[in-house]
Amino acid sequence: MKWEQLLSAKRWGSEDKYDGNQAEARSEFQRDYDRLIFSSPFRRLQNKTQVFPLPGSIFVHNRLTHSLEVASVGRSLGRIFYNKLKTEDPGIDDRLPLISEIGNIVASACLAHDLGNPAFGHSGEDAISRYFTDGAGSVYENEVTPAQWADLTHFEGNANAFRILTHSYAGKGYGSFALTYSTLAAIAKYPCESLGKEKSNIYTKKYGFFQSEQASFQRIAQDLQLEKVNDSPLTYKRHPIVYLVEAADDICYNIIDLEDAHRLKILSYQEVETLLLKLCNDPKLPARLADIEDDDAKISLLRAKAISVLIYSCSELFFKEQENILKGDFNHSLIDRIEEPYRSVMKEISAISVKKIYNYSSVVQIEVAGYKVMAGLLEEFIPAYLNNRSNYTKKLVELIPKQFITQNEDTYSRIQTVVDFVSGMTDIYAVELFRKIKGISFPTIS
Repeated sequence: MKWEQLLSAKRWGSEDKYDGNQAEARSEFQRDYDRLIFSSPFRRLQNKTQVFPLPGSIFVHNRLTHSLEVASVGRSLGRIFYNKLKTEDPGIDDRLPLISEIGNIVASACLAHDLGNPAFGHSGEDAISRYFTDGAGSVYENEVTPAQWADLTHFEGNANAFRILTHSYAGKGYGSFALTYSTLAAIAKYPCESLGKEKSNIYTKKYGFFQSEQASFQRIAQDLQLEKVNDSPLTYKRHPIVYLVEAADDICYNIIDLEDAHRLKILSYQEVETLLLKLCNDPKLPARLADIEDDDAKISLLRAKAISVLIYSCSELFFKEQENILKGDFNHSLIDRIEEPYRSVMKEISAISVKKIYNYSSVVQIEVAGYKVMAGLLEEFIPAYLNNRSNYTKKLVELIPKQFITQNEDTYSRIQTVVDFVSGMTDIYAVELFRKIKGISFPTIS
């Protein structure tokens, strides 16, 4: 793979307006960023759980604040990489007019990386999948192809994000967000279809597009000349920028979850300080911390220092491994291959997070409750939409926004209509709608 092809300002759904003039395209990726910031799916992330239940009297991160922070880190990763390239090759801008935009491409992809995640995070993903594997949805297996069934039984937020950004929903026009090809490719951590999932390769640990968007991804991959691995199941190597997007996400959630856990008194100040000081690489920092009385302020300083160290470590590794990454031969995340002692510290943080944060009682409670809510919504809406015969089911279908309604009559497309609707809900809306249609509460007329 080559940067000359990998960086493109061509827009999805607006290809006829692209004239290939790279000199005038330098701000196209900033437009991607702005389109995402002002979009409804992005705003809805404000009421989607990151880790801890929402809302609360103490601020903790939600999907929206997380995505903004990941975008900030991602922009820095991309900019530092570009500066290293520029230092070694001062004439690189003449050969690659878009190379200076890598920071903006990474930032835009980071903003969008969680757009496809349903309410209640991974619990929501599991609820959708298990409705088809273990629930009432299993009756539809014979009505779809094996590949389509794999999509439904292994619902994937990454693939759903690509669908949101490229699918032509009713009333929204062809091309949806009309993002650039490079930004769309940078979102695809796992550029394969669901039947191509295979744990040994970093690019196939999960999957990145549904059957309904396979042709769309293939078109983008061909235009950018991503390396194809298989035709069936369709599989490509990652776009190199994916590694920077992934690193930004890894840096943020590992460090920020510690900060939130401290605010909620799940971890003590001393526990967090001990971990983060190992990352900060600043012998003067303990003395600075001693002059600060507020523990939250101390954690903020430690967090900022730790993130800065990780940014430089990951960008240095990306620069050093650029040749292998462009060949598609780098089979690791950047955070798993950064220099010691930082690599070991990040593994220690991950282990403590699993033990003390992700299995904390309120986190588990929201996952269990969210699972029941998401499964309950599917149990009501999917049979109603597929067998819309009674007055009750017709009333339920009226609750599905017209933008999701499909003109296709096949079972897979009609199931996707309901999954699009349910997966796009915020935590709060999903709970409220579940309670109302189950008769647990009644709507008020204002």
